[in-house]
Amino acid sequence: MKRGLMRIVQPLRGLFRGYLHRVLLIAFFVVAFVPVAFGSLAISRVIQDYLTRATTERVSRDMNLAQAFYENALRQVSAVAFSLALDNELSTYLSPENIGQEDMMRLMDAMILHRIVSNELEGTQFIGVFRPDGHLVSGRVLFAYGVQRSVRRDMDWSGLPIVAATLRRGALTSGTEIIPAEYLEPIGLAEQARIPLIETPRAAPEPFDPREGTAGLALMAVAPAYGPDNQMLGFVVVFQLFNRDFTLVDRIRSVAGVDTSTIFLGDWRVSTNVLTETGERAIGTRLSEEVARVVLHEGQEYTGRAFVVKENFITRYTPLRDHTGQIVGILYVGAREEAFLSLVHDFNRRVVLIAVVSILIAVLLSLPVARSITQPIISLVAASAEVAGGDMSVRVPERGRGELRQLSEAFNRMVAELQSTQDELLHAKNLASIGQLAAGVAHEINNPLGTIMLYSDILNREVPPDSTIKDDLQMISREAARCKEIVTALLNFARQSRVMAQETDVNSLIRELASDLERLPLYENVIIVQKLAPYLPIIQADASQLRQVLVNLANNAAEAMPDGGTLTFTTMLDPAGDRVHISVEDTGIGIPPENIPKLFTPFFTTKPIGRGTGLGLAITYGIVKMHRGQITVQSQVGKGTRFTVILPARISQAQSGAASDETARVV
Repeated sequence: MKRGLMRIVQPLRGLFRGYLHRVLLIAFFVVAFVPVAFGSLAISRVIQDYLTRATTERVSRDMNLAQAFYENALRQVSAVAFSLALDNELSTYLSPENIGQEDMMRLMDAMILHRIVSNELEGTQFIGVFRPDGHLVSGRVLFAYGVQRSVRRDMDWSGLPIVAATLRRGALTSGTEIIPAEYLEPIGLAEQARIPLIETPRAAPEPFDPREGTAGLALMAVAPAYGPDNQMLGFVVVFQLFNRDFTLVDRIRSVAGVDTSTIFLGDWRVSTNVLTETGERAIGTRLSEEVARVVLHEGQEYTGRAFVVKENFITRYTPLRDHTGQIVGILYVGAREEAFLSLVHDFNRRVVLIAVVSILIAVLLSLPVARSITQPIISLVAASAEVAGGDMSVRVPERGRGELRQLSEAFNRMVAELQSTQDELLHAKNLASIGQLAAGVAHEINNPLGTIMLYSDILNREVPPDSTIKDDLQMISREAARCKEIVTALLNFARQSRVMAQETDVNSLIRELASDLERLPLYENVIIVQKLAPYLPIIQADASQLRQVLVNLANNAAEAMPDGGTLTFTTMLDPAGDRVHISVEDTGIGIPPENIPKLFTPFFTTKPIGRGTGLGLAITYGIVKMHRGQITVQSQVGKGTRFTVILPARISQAQSGAASDETARVV
């Protein structure tokens, strides 16, 4: 074994013989190492900062989507309460001459049953009709798993603050409300609302709200019911309970693509898809004290790194307020920090790998280069020694070109001159001159030779195509190009633009866009048809972003018709007159049904590699949602696809409705 090891080490020792050889190798290594190392550190830092910003922006985007889902659920609760309160049949049942009659009560119960099983609400919900004194006349509970049941009458709900506010104001009131256990017990929801408090690391010593553990958190709306003479006959209560009901948080995760979301009552998790170490939902656990201080006590949003149950997340928390504006809970979204760190570590490993391979290749290339430089000098040294020993017949090979060849030629000429004289003094002087010349040449070539290996592309051009390291150099270029491409898709998913709403003529925008598209090569075999509704109202929208939406949809449609076809733009006003429908339809190859649910997922694409990033429809979806609109798709394989964008005519109307009075007007 020792003999075999010596056979391996002996050639390596030969690579480093000679002082000049070692100096050149060290110089090449330093020249390659310093820029590669500092460049790698700089790139790693820049990318890490970028990924941090991108992750934070993503969490902010997730919160916007979660708030949109939350506000939409509140609007639906308000709509159910308001529409039931306006029902003429209800005023008939609540009239003084009919109230208390058994047949009328059965009809009212049937009406409530129909409303609770046919509305758009999801999860555990309650609908009840009450007399003006706060006592229940009739009510129904529908659980998340589909079972519904009636509840006993004569409960007094006048003590609830939101009910008292409705009776005092005589108008619809809605918000996120805490329902004490004594109100939930008679309707059979107290057990569902009861969640034991679980001791949680880093939580505050005491709960934020003393009712945590027994009370329920719900989206609630209370609407007064009036008779023909404008006399209040009673009121309607509708609420959706969050305790142990995961419908909304799971919908936010599945539809909006949010990693985790949670709804808190105070600092107590009542609905979440965050898991504990045992894989169970972390209901009953509590919020960390530092986040609770910012969100619950100071009323500010919290964005950043936070400890959630068992690990760190990149999070965003926003306070939830009741109808009076008091903070009663928190809405949370978050992304696991481990996924972010995994991405950073993976990128750092790639950078380190590229740096190490680059340095190794530089060192390997420096070996023959250093040998080609030092070999003539070594030959000169050996020849000089022989000449010093009196052998005047020594000659060195005149190889290469430039200064080294000139040096060999000069040496041979010098030896020839020495051979013609026996003067030892001249011989000594010539040897001294040769030594000085060799030292001067070595000094002069040291710096220019140090710049040869600075850039890998110069190496790639100078190495012959059949070189054994050519593949390694190409591998460096490919990996560097891949890193460049990754850095370039993340920078487009997040952006996020803000809506600069202005008066926009949709029909004019489509006419202008169609005229521009007809000139493009992609639309050479595409017939563009415009079916634009006359008298379409001017809407509030960001014209440049709306044009981007239509361009994305039109380009996808044109690419789906490689052999040509018809691209149809259609506009119409919905019957209510407050929303505009814009359709982009093609006669292309269509979309398979299994791909339709994934169309708006970032980075999902069916295009070949290199032809799409999968961000077009995701960006389109984001723009439409920022306009408070909707986008739908219908497709049939082999026949074509139609995308429909539905936008509100006035963005300000779509954004209203959070407060109770506004809710009544929107509904």
